[in-house]
Amino acid sequence: MKFLSAILSTISGSKIVKANISMLAKYLLAIVALITFYSILFHYLMDLEGQEHSWITGFYWTLTVMSTLGFGDITFTSDIGRAFSIIVLLSGVILLLILLPFVFIKFFFAPWMDAQARSRAPRELPMDTRNHVIITNYDPVTSSLVEKLISYKKDYVVLVDELKQALELYDRNIRVAIGNIDDPKTYSNLRAQNAALIVATNSDQMNTNITLTLREEFEHLPIVTTAESPHSVDILQLAGSSRVLQLYDLLGSSLAAWTIAGDCKANVIGRYEQLVIAQAPVIGTPLVGQNLSESGIRESFGLTVVGIWERGKFIVPKPDTIIDRTSVLVFAGTEASVAKYDEVYSFYQICKVAGDPVIIVGGGRVGHAIAARFQESDIPYLIIERNRRRNEEDTHFVYGDAADIHTLEKAWFEKAPAALITSHDDATNIYLTKYLRSLRPDMQILSRASEDRNISTLHRAGADFVMSYASLGANAIFNFLMNEETLLLAEGLNFFHLQVPRSLVGKTLAQSGIREKTGCTVVAIQHKDTALINPEPNLQMENNDELILIGTYEAESAFLAEFSS
Repeated sequence: MKFLSAILSTISGSKIVKANISMLAKYLLAIVALITFYSILFHYLMDLEGQEHSWITGFYWTLTVMSTLGFGDITFTSDIGRAFSIIVLLSGVILLLILLPFVFIKFFFAPWMDAQARSRAPRELPMDTRNHVIITNYDPVTSSLVEKLISYKKDYVVLVDELKQALELYDRNIRVAIGNIDDPKTYSNLRAQNAALIVATNSDQMNTNITLTLREEFEHLPIVTTAESPHSVDILQLAGSSRVLQLYDLLGSSLAAWTIAGDCKANVIGRYEQLVIAQAPVIGTPLVGQNLSESGIRESFGLTVVGIWERGKFIVPKPDTIIDRTSVLVFAGTEASVAKYDEVYSFYQICKVAGDPVIIVGGGRVGHAIAARFQESDIPYLIIERNRRRNEEDTHFVYGDAADIHTLEKAWFEKAPAALITSHDDATNIYLTKYLRSLRPDMQILSRASEDRNISTLHRAGADFVMSYASLGANAIFNFLMNEETLLLAEGLNFFHLQVPRSLVGKTLAQSGIREKTGCTVVAIQHKDTALINPEPNLQMENNDELILIGTYEAESAFLAEFSS
């Protein structure tokens, strides 16, 4: 009943719909008038033929003839009467069988369906809506963001300006509203004054328009925008954006950080205050063949191994987990503890592959970001690019198709320690990953993914690591919402922190069973103003403490399900 009343309210509240219903009513009145006229004329002609019938019979005859039922129980005998019957029959065919359905659909059914559809995509939110996130574009980044907001029970709404897209999102159980994304009234209707965040991932020009529009009405509203062009960053900041994210640069920097650059030095991939997350390959080191307990990494360096990457698969290690030659350790500690590790292990592989360039497939924005990071670290590299218009004179470029063996030979592919595939097209990345892996089973291959659904396919194709553009952006936005600076560590691996659940207050880390039950690792505990990095298993958790954890998305979801307060 509520749904029906909402539709009727929408119908009655629209001027266009009211006009349509008025037209339909006028048409029906015209038909009724014509039927009445034909019934009167029927009596007149029947009197001429000497036949007498009641008024009800007149209406009955008119309706049977106009509707083409024509039972034949009442007929004219004169030519005039039969001509009249033909006129009634033809007008009935045109007005009742042809025009009436069309008029009904156009002026009633279609508006009713449109109103029904619009009731699923409202133009405003309830007055008491607060602390919600307004998203002005639905793309791979915001799709991942919506999933994360739902998992953390954060309210949100996706704003679109086309009814068709709104209905498609509604059918996918996405909370959606319809309105013009550059209209201040739209945001007032969505209670922007009470919102926790506005997210704009449209074009740079539209993001600027949205930001300026919002700043006219909402001076202190937090706004996060993305920028494709580096020149747009300053413009968006001047427009009033609270945070401008250059996701292509972030993606390039993240991929570069995960690259094995010819030695076993630990690469920092994330930070949280004093806490440092790093990853390090072990090939060529004495760690190969040892189990985690024998390695003595925690005892010697104060580092906690939170995971091991094996060909794209993240493993939560146990004390008896064997470290393989292809393993990449992920550990947490302080800057000083990471430096101690490097003093011992950073030189084992350097003589073997030093000087061989890393291959970057694609000279676009992501490829350039990777190259910039490599230049800062003095890592040799070559970019394979098909478009000669890009930096044709740059000696770091090899022009040609990465799927062509001759192009790969020019790029010293046979000696390259790693290859990074940066195309924005996932199908191309999958194809090249499979091809390069078939040629070099021993090399490290990293790839970007534009859509989260292609991550597993890239791993199956042979990628050691995959960094998702969508997940990176979603996490960066979510971290801003939560007042965090930490970004995505790797695809499927992330920081997150929560207040100690009530069920864990008073328990030690060993008693909690967090790692065994969820696969998450507690890397630090925020106790008052102090961050306790790599806390001991016998440390007791207190009320108002915050747990800083690392885990996969599955582990994060398991933690929220197991220990939700």
